Amino acid sequence: MKYEVGDAITVLLTNEDGKVVEIMNEKMVMIEVRGVRFPAYTDQIDFPYFKMFTQKKAPEKKKVFIDQVRKEKATVRTKEGDGIVLSFLPVFSKDVFDDDVVEKFKIHLLNHTETAYTFTYNLMIGGDSVFQLKNTVEPLADFYLHDVDFEELSDSPRFDFEFGLKEPDKRKAPYYEVSLKLKGKQIFKKIEEIQLKNEPTFGYLLFDTYPNKVDEEKVDLSMLGNAGYRVYDVSKVRENLESARTVVDLHIEKLTDSWKHLSNFEILTQQLKTFEKYYDLAVAHRQPMLTIIHGVGTGKLKDEIHESLRLKKEVKSFVNQYNPLYGYGATEIYLQY
Repeated sequence: MKYEVGDAITVLLTNEDGKVVEIMNEKMVMIEVRGVRFPAYTDQIDFPYFKMFTQKKAPEKKKVFIDQVRKEKATVRTKEGDGIVLSFLPVFSKDVFDDDVVEKFKIHLLNHTETAYTFTYNLMIGGDSVFQLKNTVEPLADFYLHDVDFEELSDSPRFDFEFGLKEPDKRKAPYYEVSLKLKGKQIFKKIEEIQLKNEPTFGYLLFDTYPNKVDEEKVDLSMLGNAGYRVYDVSKVRENLESARTVVDLHIEKLTDSWKHLSNFEILTQQLKTFEKYYDLAVAHRQPMLTIIHGVGTGKLKDEIHESLRLKKEVKSFVNQYNPLYGYGATEIYLQY
């Protein structure tokens, strides 16, 4: 018999150590493993010596003192290019069909220059301001602005920025305004592009180089007078302006008698030209309010006027609501100076 009572053994199947406690027959013995006794065939066990000699010893762990820890090299961000970039990071989720869909975007301002800028940020959606922020973006740094839901970016959003230098420079412009307007198709296309390229984000360059200060050109007024131009005292400029109006009707039949031969484009051009004229007069005369009658129609004239008003700094607010005189065909503009 190969084994005797009391021999140390190893169970081949589980690699557990035990001992022989009883010889049952030539092919079977009773063994005890962790206090439990059970029969085993002799070919299912073996002496532990082979295991002891072939098993690799785990290397002894050396104690490492704090001053022996290898220091990692600090990651130094290098200049990646010129300019300020508005970056969009789409956050995906799963729909009912287990397909990837964009839930929202994380918006970041990336400064790839070695200059620090102050900025004022305003997100316009559907003509309304939905988020505003004033802060500073440091050189070669990323600045997280906020999250925007995917549905909001399908409504022609406009990202307005006004940048300035954190450390003023007399040679540079005191501020720089930039606006980014996106359409739903553009955003869908960008998402498809980054998925094909396996890239995490897409971005738009707001500006590459901060502009220099523009010196105001001084005009020799005596030369203008000698050339036949009339020169007015700026304090009396309103006395020489055409009278302003508080209500301007842009229906084409109110602007010209010979309008029937005009194309739709020519009619729209004349209406917008008249709007700009009386808007400028209202500002020059410092009117607090101006009402523009544009009618209902297809809405093209109203949309063009509203888009223009969003870019005018004197506009405090404007509203197109029901009016007992004009219905929904007029926009009330409130001005500030």
